[in-house]
Amino acid sequence: MRQLASVAARRWVVAVLSGIAIMAGCHAEPRAVFARLAESRLLAADLRVSFSRAVDASNRAVMADTDAASIAFAHEAEQTTEVVQGDADKLAEQLRSLGFPNETRIFGEFAGHWSEYRKLDRSILDLAVENTNLKAQSLSFGPASETADSFRDLLATVARATPAKDRCSVDALVGQAVLGVREIQVLHAPHIAEPDDTAMARMEKQMADLETSARGALHGLSKLAAPGARAPLASAIAALDRFVDLSRKIVSLSRRNSNVRSLSLSLTGRPPLAAACDGSLRALQEALAAEESTATR
Repeated sequence: MRQLASVAARRWVVAVLSGIAIMAGCHAEPRAVFARLAESRLLAADLRVSFSRAVDASNRAVMADTDAASIAFAHEAEQTTEVVQGDADKLAEQLRSLGFPNETRIFGEFAGHWSEYRKLDRSILDLAVENTNLKAQSLSFGPASETADSFRDLLATVARATPAKDRCSVDALVGQAVLGVREIQVLHAPHIAEPDDTAMARMEKQMADLETSARGALHGLSKLAAPGARAPLASAIAALDRFVDLSRKIVSLSRRNSNVRSLSLSLTGRPPLAAACDGSLRALQEALAAEESTATR
């Protein structure tokens, strides 16, 4: 609130200065130039503050840990970006009226950096709100984990219903099937965090091999299961099918890698452009301050 009040106060000063310039008319051109110069300084300061806020909101959209938060911060970043563009347009108009070549050149540098920044930031925000890595993580820790537990429990029922003479063989096959599913679960987390396609493909091959092992164990159980174990075994096979389907969805979301990619762009691509934009605005403020100092002598 204090920041908004400060901006409002400064813009009131701009309005007063503009009014002074208009009332002064053609007989007081130096005073009109001074008013436009003062307004340009205030606009440059507001532009720098708004730009900083836009960068901060975009960073928060990338770092958000829920869909709702990332969407809210992305919307805030978009709104603040429009404020920056509006301030930039006003400042460009003021600088054109002043006709200062040095300040016009500096603003042109800012405009070029700003255009590049906006393109990159749009890509970052689009990726951030997809949240494919977060969605994959949610599937892994939620439905996939619950289905894996159900698979384990159903196979435990199969083992309990097995006659003593076959129990040792059945226990070994149950252990093989459950271990295969659990190891697929373990691979979900590193796959979700992995940015490299080759490494992800390697983990997917491991998952496929583990699924084959689990299905082989279930095939062996179908030959040994007692009549009373047929129903839980059929349910276990269905649970494995559901788990594999969920696992494939997790891999597909993870492959999109929107959170990993947005974070990478935010950490590596955005800082140089943000620094270039801010550097140009700082140089513009300094140049305008020097012009105002000269004008008051």
